[in-house]
Amino acid sequence: MAEVKAKIEPELVQIDGSQGEGGGQMLRTSLALSVLLLKPFEMINIRANRPNPGLQAQHLKAVEASASISNAIIDGAVIKSNRIKFFPRELRHGNFKFDIGTAGSTSLVLQTLYLPLSFANGTSNLIITGGTHVSWSPTFDYIKNCWLYFMKRIGLKIDVELKRAGFYPHGGGEIKALINPVDEIEPLNLIDRGKLIKIQIYSAHTNLTDEVARRQARAAEKILKNYGEVEVIVDELPSYSKNTTIAITGIFENSICCYTNLGEKGKGAEVVAEEASEKFLRFLSTDSAVDEYMADQILLPLSLASGVSEFTTPKITNHLKTNIDTIKKFVDVEFEIVELKNSYNIKVKPMRFDACEG
Repeated sequence: MAEVKAKIEPELVQIDGSQGEGGGQMLRTSLALSVLLLKPFEMINIRANRPNPGLQAQHLKAVEASASISNAIIDGAVIKSNRIKFFPRELRHGNFKFDIGTAGSTSLVLQTLYLPLSFANGTSNLIITGGTHVSWSPTFDYIKNCWLYFMKRIGLKIDVELKRAGFYPHGGGEIKALINPVDEIEPLNLIDRGKLIKIQIYSAHTNLTDEVARRQARAAEKILKNYGEVEVIVDELPSYSKNTTIAITGIFENSICCYTNLGEKGKGAEVVAEEASEKFLRFLSTDSAVDEYMADQILLPLSLASGVSEFTTPKITNHLKTNIDTIKKFVDVEFEIVELKNSYNIKVKPMRFDACEG
């Protein structure tokens, strides 16, 4: 009887969600690679190191969305569950609509799906509703200004569009993504970012006044104007909430970085701008070519690239280390990290892989 059961249920990749930084990224990385490679997995202790452990709305939606594009069988996919089993059966492309139902991050759901869908055998259109500008996740501005730049640089064919901004607690934001299939991922070789060409300050508000966004932009411009040419964009976004957002993008000869911040009740627009500017200037004080957030996010596609990648980044975050450990559960890949004077050099050495197209 035991032998029959072993034949029915394939061997599961085992993931302990309490290891490393113990957050939702382990789940998202596992889902992306499970769907792409059709490798089933079991995760226990999901988000064990968070104040509200287990699956929350955005994590559950990432599981459900991954199941939709892979016709997966799942066990344990309920709110607050600390264990799931995920059995993908086929990789599918198509038109998909996912509603998180809260202000949970639309960007993080997108980042769960884009890699497997890039190797499906047709184009996919995604509509994701929820939070587009929320704490502890990439804002849509970061996705558009920085993440998309790197995705296209390594050969992925993705476009994104913001239809409505979603802030905490109302949510209700909407993004669209168009993902066309590719045959392979190109390696990234980016050691030297080159000269700073321009600093772009994007300052926007929702249901406030243009003057609030202008104040925010002026505060950032005052801090950054001596570091290079500054371009200022002031915008108003449709939303159900009242808030502000700022994105400071550094455009270099060979690279791009982006640092963002969000308004909060009781926090002046000038403080929001100052905090984002300080993060940008810390990056500028290093020789790094890739900001610490992008370094973490780009490891996943580079682990499946057609060659060795190498880049520099200002710090090695717990997110990055945990992502490395999770990727290696699914993929035969080597990572090398060398500390430099004021940055770190990261090498990604992947083995060849075969995507499982539906």
